[in-house]
Amino acid sequence: MIYEIRTYTLKVGSVGEGEKRFGEAYEHRKKYSPLAAFLHTEIGPLNQIIHIWPYADLAERAKVRAEASKDANWPPKIQEFILHMESEVLNPFPFISDIKPGKQGPIFEMRCYGIKAGTAPDLTRRWESKIEERAKLSPIIMAGLVEFGQANRFIHMWGYKSMDERLAIREQARKAGVWPPPGGGDTLHTQENKILMPAAWSPLQ
Repeated sequence: MIYEIRTYTLKVGSVGEGEKRFGEAYEHRKKYSPLAAFLHTEIGPLNQIIHIWPYADLAERAKVRAEASKDANWPPKIQEFILHMESEVLNPFPFISDIKPGKQGPIFEMRCYGIKAGTAPDLTRRWESKIEERAKLSPIIMAGLVEFGQANRFIHMWGYKSMDERLAIREQARKAGVWPPPGGGDTLHTQENKILMPAAWSPLQ
């Protein structure tokens, strides 16, 4: 399993209409392959929509995208709103479950870290040693290493019922020594996060 994370920055004031048009087009697109999640930024870089597509592998991605491109209803008619587009292909950690549709939010936090070259195996081991305990406090939606896109990049996403719950759980995990995994702080170059909310029609809510 891989995930393609596509991030589009839209013109100010166009996110609502962009989501609506995308949802209408997705009704035709989903017969080729399902969407895992469709979200927009609430805190962080604003006016972004993020759609996450699962594929078995890169070969399936290429096949599905080729088939979908022949559909008159795809891609969605949002070109007039798009200022910037980027795509990253994520290899999820093998010990993280696949993204499942359903209620796991509605507040989602996506954290993106730049890591030193060569430190990914150690990061993976440290996460595996602690994630079971941490996931008991709030759902881990997705976590893994970027294979195509920005090199030496690590992305993880969590679900919360509210911003207050997010603060409480993060403090609880810290005090209990459950999270973050010990060590590795000196291997991080950059850290950024986004608070996201799902579109009404997103499979992940």
